[in-house]
Amino acid sequence: MTVTREEIRSVLERYLAAHPDRDSDVLPLAEALDTPHDVTSRTTYPLHVTCSSAAIDATGRVLMIHHRALNRWLLPGGHVEPGDRSLYGAALRELEEETAIPWQHAVSPPTHDVIPVDIDVHEIPANAAKQEPAHLHADFRFAFWAKDSEISIQPDEVIAFAWRPPADLPTPRLAAGVAAV
Repeated sequence: MTVTREEIRSVLERYLAAHPDRDSDVLPLAEALDTPHDVTSRTTYPLHVTCSSAAIDATGRVLMIHHRALNRWLLPGGHVEPGDRSLYGAALRELEEETAIPWQHAVSPPTHDVIPVDIDVHEIPANAAKQEPAHLHADFRFAFWAKDSEISIQPDEVIAFAWRPPADLPTPRLAAGVAAV
């Protein structure tokens, strides 16, 4: 079973109810949900859904990975897969795949399991090696308190990891949302 259009729409509605000022930020996602295309498929262009994890340690630092293909520091995350039952579950799966933090070691702050701390629509550059055109990711970012765990990166996708202050996150909105958790 995969993440359904209804699940995506429901999570988006809860997010916008909590952040009504962000409707224009997620307009490309809302428009994509009104098409017949499968926005959970990584081969759907110009936009598809991804999920990320803002794993926060006991000191308030956030786990970031240096992504190999994009050569940038990002949250652990990635594409929704057919076996994912929820966006929240996809974020936990990606956290475990990319960092080896078991999903059992990630605890959601109250209400953050149903509402992402951020939804960011951003451009991904074309990748000739993967035969992918430039496209958009609608990234659902969930916050988790991470229990102390040994980190082991996925070397095919990740170069390095670091625990960083929220101010180092890719956008000020995400940094503010994570700092408030």
